[in-house]
Amino acid sequence: MTKTRLQCRECKKEYEPTFKYVCDDCFGPLDVMYDLSSLSRDMFAGREQTYWRYFELLPLEQKSNIVSIGAGMTPLIRAEKLGETLGLKNLYIKNDSVNPTFSFKDRPAGVAVSKAKEFGLSAVGCASTGNLASATAAHAAKGGFPCHVFAPSDLEMAKITQALSYGANYISVDGTYDDANRIAAQIGDSRGYGIVNINLRSYYVEGSKTLGYEVAEQMDWSVPDHLVVPVGSGAMLNAICKGFEELQSASLLDEISNMHMIAAQPHGCAPIVDAFRKKSKEVIPVEHPDTVAKSLAIGDPGDGRYVLKRLQQYNGFAEETNNAEILDAILLLAKTEGIFTEPAGGVSVAALKKMVEQGKIDKGDSVVCYVTGNGLKATESLMEVLPKPSVLKADINEISAVVR
Repeated sequence: MTKTRLQCRECKKEYEPTFKYVCDDCFGPLDVMYDLSSLSRDMFAGREQTYWRYFELLPLEQKSNIVSIGAGMTPLIRAEKLGETLGLKNLYIKNDSVNPTFSFKDRPAGVAVSKAKEFGLSAVGCASTGNLASATAAHAAKGGFPCHVFAPSDLEMAKITQALSYGANYISVDGTYDDANRIAAQIGDSRGYGIVNINLRSYYVEGSKTLGYEVAEQMDWSVPDHLVVPVGSGAMLNAICKGFEELQSASLLDEISNMHMIAAQPHGCAPIVDAFRKKSKEVIPVEHPDTVAKSLAIGDPGDGRYVLKRLQQYNGFAEETNNAEILDAILLLAKTEGIFTEPAGGVSVAALKKMVEQGKIDKGDSVVCYVTGNGLKATESLMEVLPKPSVLKADINEISAVVR
């Protein structure tokens, strides 16, 4: 007997948990559903410090199929200095930049590659804006899978280098992420490869919900007032909400209806923010994304309309930030909390700043801001606004003059 089943997000038709990701009847996405009885807070205490501590709430049947590189249970930092700067008393940073491949993508990639092992697939791959390429390639290397990465050609060099280092077959596509995604889908379906964020997507997104589990556990099984989430495809925000809902259904959390979800997108690729402001249920794709936050440059977000539903459900907001605001936020976070994030994390910090300035977040509210990737993955844009170090002679008098 399996512990999970698949259920269509639209028509609610149920399926066995097979290698399947869309409903036969209405073509809606399929979500993994669980038996949430017999769970308790105590059962997670003392377990391994990875997201696999929540095994009963993840879509694997056998622990022997887990492919782990030690991701998860990342720090929830009390950001006192940043909070003081922004005017917040209870600000926390969920710092996922310290995962093994330095982004939150280790969570969904690890679950999807593990499921590919359980299904007995011959190869894995992904369509990526950078971080997922590295995470999928690393887990594929650990699991012994060939890995095929499809990505737009304008990605940051550090991310390309990282994915190649794990041995991935890296296909650089002359086009947008949506172009790369379309090609990856066609190859995955025709060859039976597990494309983690496409035909394994039902299982893949389950990894991201552990960002909700961990925050709840790290906050002593409570729910923050506001959660600020950087949004590309929208899968992470939707998954975090699902995670909190499952904890409530299992009686591990009290009422969650008072939490506020904040979707943060970069100007130049903010179709969800545009729809939110227009009070529209339709997300109009951005054909040519133009932003320094390349990891969020997904013009046609697969979970866009579900993010809009979540914002309505959880008293949410959507905010966009321009390149200058993003880069300023990266430096503000680094100088106040010693956390160096890539532009996606800068988007969430910059959006948080705007929310406070607009009076949408009160000074005493508890706030969790998600930082999803490491700044060393995307240094090119930041170097343009940082001072260039001068080269000085190895002379004590000359150097003393610039050390105050």
